[in-house]
Amino acid sequence: MHLIFEEDGHFKAGSIVSETEATAQVEAASGKRSKIKATAILLRFAAPSPIEVMTEAEALAAELDADFLWEAAGSDEFAFEQLAQEYYGHAPRPAESVALLQKLHASPIFFHKKGKGRYRPAPPETLAAAKAGLEKKRLAAERQARLATELASFRLPEEYVSLIPRILIAPDKNTLEYKALEDAATATGLSQLRLIERCGAIPSTLDFHLATFLLEYFPRGTGFADVTEPAVLDPSDPPQLPKSGVRAFSMDDEATTEIDDALSVEWLDSGNIRVGIHIAAPALGIPPGSELDKVARDRLSTVYYPGDKITMLPEALIHHYTLGETHDCPALSLYLEVAPDLRISATETRLEMVHIADNLRHETLETLFNDYTLRNPDAPDYPYRRELEWLRDFTAVLEAGRGKADPVDRIDYSFKLEGERISIVPRKRGSPIDKVVSELMIFANAHWGGWLAEKRVPGIYRAQANGKTRMTTAPDPHQGLGVDQYAWSTSPLRRYVDLVNQRQLISLVQGADPVYPPRSEQLFATVRDFELTYDAYHDFQRRLERYWMLRWLIQENVSEVTASVIREDLVRFDNLPLVTRAPSAMGVAPGAKVRLAISDIDLLDIDFHAEYLETVTATPDSSVVLP
Repeated sequence: MHLIFEEDGHFKAGSIVSETEATAQVEAASGKRSKIKATAILLRFAAPSPIEVMTEAEALAAELDADFLWEAAGSDEFAFEQLAQEYYGHAPRPAESVALLQKLHASPIFFHKKGKGRYRPAPPETLAAAKAGLEKKRLAAERQARLATELASFRLPEEYVSLIPRILIAPDKNTLEYKALEDAATATGLSQLRLIERCGAIPSTLDFHLATFLLEYFPRGTGFADVTEPAVLDPSDPPQLPKSGVRAFSMDDEATTEIDDALSVEWLDSGNIRVGIHIAAPALGIPPGSELDKVARDRLSTVYYPGDKITMLPEALIHHYTLGETHDCPALSLYLEVAPDLRISATETRLEMVHIADNLRHETLETLFNDYTLRNPDAPDYPYRRELEWLRDFTAVLEAGRGKADPVDRIDYSFKLEGERISIVPRKRGSPIDKVVSELMIFANAHWGGWLAEKRVPGIYRAQANGKTRMTTAPDPHQGLGVDQYAWSTSPLRRYVDLVNQRQLISLVQGADPVYPPRSEQLFATVRDFELTYDAYHDFQRRLERYWMLRWLIQENVSEVTASVIREDLVRFDNLPLVTRAPSAMGVAPGAKVRLAISDIDLLDIDFHAEYLETVTATPDSSVVLP
């Protein structure tokens, strides 16, 4: 005796070896024996053999039409043998019964299984909906295949035009377009990015890198909603601040619009000198929790990159609070009274209106105020010469007091774009302008951080220990700067942390309760979010600077450079702020100068190949070897 049984959702045939009321020992054609429960047995027959039955059943099942069977089955529940009897018009042969059983089982949208060998025809409306769903899936599969074929042929379907770069950076993997891209990438053996590039969908690598960053950090765009805060619209803001009698000046590069800081110097009758550090005060017009505050809190910082920036605050507010020349501007001022021997004898913080007499620009000032012209009677005169030369001496004392005087000449680089052309201009770090501004800002941030700590007013600090820098609400030391605490407070137009600290400082000046009380959850959340976002912004800036350095190499047709070995295969270019790995330079002593061949510049991956050529025994005048 033979039988048909169901196992793991499949119908199988075998011969009975032995049987009890509950189970049967069954042998398959392969010789394998299995114990089958009686509840799984669907059909018994004496002949023909199980193999013949299953082979014929498969052929017969292929001829059956599910629609016709559904019409013939009526609406009531039935057993498969019953429908086989009606369909064939005679007592069905085993193969006919099995064929119909297989067709019923393979047509779940037509027939719903109700038990052992029993089915019920699907209601008409249910069947219609299921058929529509199948048709939809069929059309989707055809469309997916069409899209994958076009992509694999390096043609970009119209559907993808609006999806670049999102489909590469933050895709919805359930979409048909993504699945087609995945299929095409597999078929071509290319990454999805390279496939899209081959399709001509990345005409500008620069635009692609920028769009990728904006997609993650500015998904709603970089613009601002209409500014409606009263403080921004009211030119009399802020009211009733005392007016300072100083004439202050700022020092920034030409591109700076967010002028956060200015300085003043007064010679007192006592022989002392009063130095004013004046910081723009946007906290006066951005109430915590206001719409403007939400904008600043969301962005957390201005984003800088070669050729452009994305400001933290709307242009109208920046214009209202920036320390623009010829204007009286609200400022949080720190005054230092300095004795003739350059010791600080007193400090005072005020909230006041300060007249900004001039916005000095580096491009002009640096040709007049530099190491060569300092105390040089033959150098031409220039505005604020007396103040600047005195400030240079004073800030040298401040720097030495931190124990951080750096005699090593270092080079910074400025990236200047004119259309598609890039200029990378070296600039000696530690110029008199740099020293004056940086030392006074370090002093202000350290002093105000100490004042917050002394008054037990919460603030946000930037601490450093063992070479690791972090943001914290505790006034921990910053070892790199050599100060006991360091609270960013001098760039409130550009960094949200500075804006938060300014609110706390203003509360101290005004004798009011701090905006952020001890253990403020808002403060902790700001620290966490700022650190992550600020690091991401800086990574983007460094990535775009590297991109433009590679563009410069292409632009200038540079094929060879000299570089200094840092360690192992890590090298630093001599005339560019570019660090890369050159595996072929492994084994060259650290500090040695090497000549490298540059090739395979890839602006999409922002990468290239540097091949070691030779160790240079004497440093040439120029590190760039033009062909």
